[in-house]
Amino acid sequence: MSAITTHVLDTALGRPAAGIPVRLERVAAGGTQIAAGGTEIAAAATIGFASTGGDGRVGDLGPAEVEPGTYRLVFDTSAYYQAQAGQEPPFFPEVTVSFTVRDPARHYHVPLLLSPYGYSTYRGS
Repeated sequence: MSAITTHVLDTALGRPAAGIPVRLERVAAGGTQIAAGGTEIAAAATIGFASTGGDGRVGDLGPAEVEPGTYRLVFDTSAYYQAQAGQEPPFFPEVTVSFTVRDPARHYHVPLLLSPYGYSTYRGS
């Protein structure tokens, strides 16, 4: 299992959010711009992202052990809502969750609770 995992639940529909493209990025020391100074460390080879499965989970976002530092998960919520019949475009087309890895041997689970007009997250287990 990867050191970093996520799970997305669509709280408006009361079910897992399948098919959300997710990108894991590492922020360079002292930086905030991934494109300028960070490194994308996990991507599916075909489209550049991993995506949530039918259970809303991505269980393999990168190496089994990551270095200490700041990371972010970027969720393409616009793609998810476009795939939902009858849904208007979301207020938040992308959700970025930044977090700090202090102990590279630990597992970091970052869930996302999602609705068209809001989201929340927390440190999962």
